Amino acid sequence: MNTSTRIPTLLLSLLATTTALADSSVQLAVQGALTPSACVVLLSKNGIIDLGRIPAKSLNKDEFTVLPSQILELNVTCGSPTLYALVGMDNRADSSLAPGFFYGLGKNIHAPVERLGSVAFSYRNPVGDGQAVQPLASSNNGASWFPEPNAYPRNYMAFAQPGAIVPRPLTRLDTLVRIDTSINAAMYLTLDQEVPLDGSITLDLRYL
Repeated sequence: MNTSTRIPTLLLSLLATTTALADSSVQLAVQGALTPSACVVLLSKNGIIDLGRIPAKSLNKDEFTVLPSQILELNVTCGSPTLYALVGMDNRADSSLAPGFFYGLGKNIHAPVERLGSVAFSYRNPVGDGQAVQPLASSNNGASWFPEPNAYPRNYMAFAQPGAIVPRPLTRLDTLVRIDTSINAAMYLTLDQEVPLDGSITLDLRYL
C-alpha cells in the first residue's frame, strides 16, 4: 500500500497565441491555487502489508478464504487546523471482485483472467487533536456525509466529533487502519505455481 499527498501549489502559467498573420495582441493567463497549511501523511511499516507464503491447500475450495486482519498506524499532521478528506484510490481496480466496496488484490500472473481476491480498508479508533472523533464518508465528493468507518474506493473520508455529520478541521489525526484480505475460492484459481499477491492502494489527501 502506497501513500501520497496531493498538495496544490501556486502555479504561474503564461499562454501566448499566434496565428499565421501578425496579430497585434496576445493572451496571457495566470492560473494557480493557494493552499492551506501543508499536511504530511505517514503510515507505519512504510505502508506495506506482508502476508507471507500462503499454502494453496489451505484455501477454501468454493468460498473466500479470509485472512487475519492487519493493522497499520496512520498519522496526518498539518501546520494548523485544516479541513481535508482522505481518498483511497485502487491501483488494481481491474482485479476487484466488487469495485464499489473492495480493492483488488491483483491478477494471477500465470492466468491473467483470474482475479486473486479482495482487500477491505477501514479506520479504527481515530483521535483528532487529542479527542476521539468518528469517521465520516461521502460518496459525492463531499457534498454530503454519513458515519462510516469503511473506506470504500474513491469515497471521501473525513472526521468529526462523535454524533456530528460535518467534518471538522484537524491539526493532527492519529488512527488505526485495518486491512482485511480475502483470497478468491481456489476453484477459480490456477495454483500449480507460486502466485504473488499484488494489492496496491494510494491514499490521497484532498483539501476541502
